[in-house]
Amino acid sequence: MASVPEGLRRFLRSVFGKNPQRARITMPTPKALPLHKVIMVGSGGVGKSALTLQFMYDEFVEDYEPTKADSYRKKITLDGEEVQIDILDTAGQEDYAAIRDNYFRSGEGFLCVFSITEQESFATTTEFREQILRVKCDRTEDMIPFLLVGNKADLADKRQVSPEEAGNRATAWKVPYVETSAKTRENVDKAFYDLMRKIREQKARENQKQNGKGKTTPSGGRSKRKCVIL
Repeated sequence: MASVPEGLRRFLRSVFGKNPQRARITMPTPKALPLHKVIMVGSGGVGKSALTLQFMYDEFVEDYEPTKADSYRKKITLDGEEVQIDILDTAGQEDYAAIRDNYFRSGEGFLCVFSITEQESFATTTEFREQILRVKCDRTEDMIPFLLVGNKADLADKRQVSPEEAGNRATAWKVPYVETSAKTRENVDKAFYDLMRKIREQKARENQKQNGKGKTTPSGGRSKRKCVIL
C-alpha cells in the first residue's frame, strides 16, 4: 500500500486526528422529499384521466380505457420547494364504487371532477363528497383538502352547468372551484398546485397540534363525525 505523503498526513491529522488513514468522509443522506397524495374522483367520462395525463406528461389523451385505479408520481417545484405528488386516478363507474373506500382512506386531498357539459356528472359530485366524508369520518370537513373541478371548459358552447351553479355548490361546501380543460391545458396546473397547497397547509396544522400548539378546547373545537361502517 502506498504511504501517505508527510504533508498530506499532517493536514489529515489536523482535520481527523491521529489516524488519517482510517478517516472516512461520510456523505449526508439525501433528505426525502415531501409527498402529497392526491385522489381523482368523479363520474366516468368527465376527464379525470385526461387531466392527470395532461399534468403528468403535457399530453392530451382523448380515449382512455377505464381501470380500477392508476397511480402516478412526479417530482415538481411547489412555491420554490421540491416535492413529490402521488396521483391516484380512480374509476368513476358504479361497478367500482365498492372498492373506492380503500382508495379514499389513503388520500390526503381530493380533486372532485365533473364535466360542465353534463348535468348528471355535476349531480354525482355530491355522492362522491359524501362518500369521502364518510370514509374520512375521523376528520372534520375543513380538515379534508378538496377542490371542485369543472372540466371540459373548451366545450363552453355545450355547457349544461353554469359557473354560478357550480360556484354556489363550492361556496356551500366551503371549497375552491376551478374550471379546467384537459385538451387546452387551461388551469390544469392550477387545480393540482392549489390542492397541494391545501394539503401542505393541513399537514402543517397537524404538525403544530402534535407539537402541542394550536390545541382547541372541547367547547371551542368542531366535533368530528361519528364513523359508520357499512
